[in-house]
Amino acid sequence: METIYSAIVNLDATSWATIGAIIVLLAMSAFFSGSETALTAASRGKLHSMADKGSNGAKRALNLTEDTERLIGAVLLGNNLVNILAAALATSLFTRLFGDSGVALATLVMTLLVLVFAEVLPKTYAITNSEGAASFVSAPIRAIVFILSPIVGAVRWFVRGMLRIMGADMSGLDGGDAAQQEIAGAIALGHSEGNFEKDDRDRLLGALDLKDREVEEIMLHRSNIEIINGDDTPENIVTQSLASNYTRLPVYKDEPENIVGVIHAKDLLREVDRLVRGEGLGIDALDILSIAREPYFVPETTPLDDQMREFLRRKAHFALVVDEYGDLQGLITLEDILEEIVGEITDEHDEDAEILDGQDENGNFEIDGAATIRDVNRIHDWNLPDDEANTIAGLVIHEAQMIPTLGQVFSFHGFRFEIAGRDQNRITMLKVRSL
Repeated sequence: METIYSAIVNLDATSWATIGAIIVLLAMSAFFSGSETALTAASRGKLHSMADKGSNGAKRALNLTEDTERLIGAVLLGNNLVNILAAALATSLFTRLFGDSGVALATLVMTLLVLVFAEVLPKTYAITNSEGAASFVSAPIRAIVFILSPIVGAVRWFVRGMLRIMGADMSGLDGGDAAQQEIAGAIALGHSEGNFEKDDRDRLLGALDLKDREVEEIMLHRSNIEIINGDDTPENIVTQSLASNYTRLPVYKDEPENIVGVIHAKDLLREVDRLVRGEGLGIDALDILSIAREPYFVPETTPLDDQMREFLRRKAHFALVVDEYGDLQGLITLEDILEEIVGEITDEHDEDAEILDGQDENGNFEIDGAATIRDVNRIHDWNLPDDEANTIAGLVIHEAQMIPTLGQVFSFHGFRFEIAGRDQNRITMLKVRSL
């Protein structure tokens, strides 16, 4: 202690100048550390909102964070420069004051000072007030980034070259879906922490997923389409239309693949009323093709968000889906797309849901084989993969590499699947439970 006291008392002007320089460098290190944390932790959404309200600092922070690699490179370069210079000055000072033991003493003192005052303290403040801190430091950091940009550019070029030599994939540096992935991750995290209800999470994620899903994934398959024979008698056509749960029905001529129109129940009712009550001709005078609307065909690979926009633009609700050869594959409605966001939409004419929520005594859920994997996951909060199949039956067939027999049991993806119903080569019902 006497040695330390004596050294402090005998400090000359040069030593005091060195101490002052170290304090300034530590303050600069704290500035760089806090700025790095603030600019990387700040929400771009909140910064954008602040910028819209007239915050120039938020606008500068947004511009800086557009090129994160250059920003971090400049801040780290400045931070390392001041930290190394501060450590060198401290080592020189302590060596001059305490001799050879000053090196170890300088290392200990500078480690504590840098850790507390240049790292933990500024970063803790920046995390708790990231958007405000980012706006505050944006002006000086922008100047520093501009000044150091030639050096940072050279370093970035060298680092990327080294990573390519080592076989690293550099495509992730420019990912265009980063914003959507960040939002989806935040929603999923919010649900796991109790900030989002399951229904809210499903609606938000459903809206985000529209551009990544195609029409063929949610269309009603052609085997389940209710269709009208244009050559049938007017009486049978009216009877079939009234018995149907749907207001729009395709009309074919000669063969079911040859769709020539779409009949709307309201158009049919108007025409029947005109013929029977207006002109007194009777229902036999009905010409179904004269009131059928032109069919609207869409490719099966159309993204759902594009198809929804096209429905809205055309003021249409109904489209027939065809493959690359023009063959009919199914149909899709605007309601089908909306259900991907808000969940199942039912009315008094809809049939019972395909996916049952109740369990039997063994914990099995009975699920219609035609139910989509996405709907099953949404209702039961499961994570069955839908990359190779759209329906739950399709998933079982894909994994089994065969058409299962009645009563056969499979286990994969952490679930047990039992074939509970089969109609020819089609799986109609499954019993599923988590393992």
